[in-house]
Amino acid sequence: MFSKWQWLVTRLTHTLWVRAALFALLGIAAALLAAALQGSLPIELELKLGENAVGTILEILASSMLAVTTFSLSVMVMAYSAATNNVTPRATRLLMQDTTTQNVLGTFIGTFLFSLVGITALSTQTYDERGRAILFLVTLLVILLVVVTILRWIQHLSHFGRVGDTTGRVELVTLSALKDRVCHPGLGGIAVRVAEFSPPASARPVHARSTGLVQHLDMAELSELAEAHDWQIWVASQPGAFVSGPRPLAWIQGADDDRLDEADEAVRGVFTLGNDRSFDQDPRFGLSVLAEIASRALSPAINDPGTAIDVLGRAVRILSYYSQKSIGEQQCETVYPRIRLPALELDDLFDDIFAPIARDGAGLIEVQLRLQKGLLLLAGQGAELSRCAQRQAVRALTHAESALLLEEDRQRLRDLVAGYQG
Repeated sequence: MFSKWQWLVTRLTHTLWVRAALFALLGIAAALLAAALQGSLPIELELKLGENAVGTILEILASSMLAVTTFSLSVMVMAYSAATNNVTPRATRLLMQDTTTQNVLGTFIGTFLFSLVGITALSTQTYDERGRAILFLVTLLVILLVVVTILRWIQHLSHFGRVGDTTGRVELVTLSALKDRVCHPGLGGIAVRVAEFSPPASARPVHARSTGLVQHLDMAELSELAEAHDWQIWVASQPGAFVSGPRPLAWIQGADDDRLDEADEAVRGVFTLGNDRSFDQDPRFGLSVLAEIASRALSPAINDPGTAIDVLGRAVRILSYYSQKSIGEQQCETVYPRIRLPALELDDLFDDIFAPIARDGAGLIEVQLRLQKGLLLLAGQGAELSRCAQRQAVRALTHAESALLLEEDRQRLRDLVAGYQG
């Protein structure tokens, strides 16, 4: 569980321009290293270099890196476009955070600037004989780095932006968020069932000043506020919630009447609002994105039931982690006892992923069979999962019976649904 600032820094470091700027600075520093060390090295470098040998190599590097960077940017944009059109726009964000792509582009940009600064320094006679020798050795290391990076980039491009690759990324971030909620049902606070979530009459609501989606909730900071001021806090809007003025972010019990505005501002500060949902603390968003991928694959324009079947398999893997017994994990202790938060409802998780697929794949027997078999697998992992799975199975059967043409196909599904009582 990250604090607000850790979360913001993590998001910043996963942006392209930050990594590209870091590699650019490293490239410039490498080029200037030869000038800084040429008079201080305790050893003698005796390399017989031809006239302008280093400059020629740097010129080749500069021109080629500029072309390779432009090509790589084009490939990256094409991958984003393909993911937007063939998968879902919500998943494109994960491709934009791909560290391999960012490191490759950063390496190319850094190499270009290294060459440019080296050529400029050579033209102004900044280097002596020893400096040119050092620059030549550094250039050889840079060439080796570029070769390795290009080979890695070629391998990465073989699957980058493909439907399977993008779907796998969504599965990983969703599974990570869900595992955290399995361990910390209340994000470290006290998890309360939605039906039992009822702040006392003495608690006062804290409303948002703007309209947006809750992207991150800093539970550690909120707990520190509660401890410092002897508050009890009921969080009404957890990550993923859409909030506006009338909907409270939280309820506070114990705030001083003469410092209410201060208390409200302090609580608002732990909520990060934005225009888009975030995967980090919101496993429901990840499941919804997976459902979008399956629904788009089932559309008449794409007609790819195989992708929907693949998504169903991923959904079963993800929701299997909800059963602590299946992974041998125990619920972690409450870290923030002064904060209460609505627990994730398992019915909502099942609705997010299975309901859209059951609706959009109602007329495809292969999708319906995989859906029913996946639900049967989940039903065997505990009473709560069994209840939710049976509910979704009956609902999916209702969709299928109204869409399938053959009575034989409908009967096959009825037999699978009857297995819940078997």
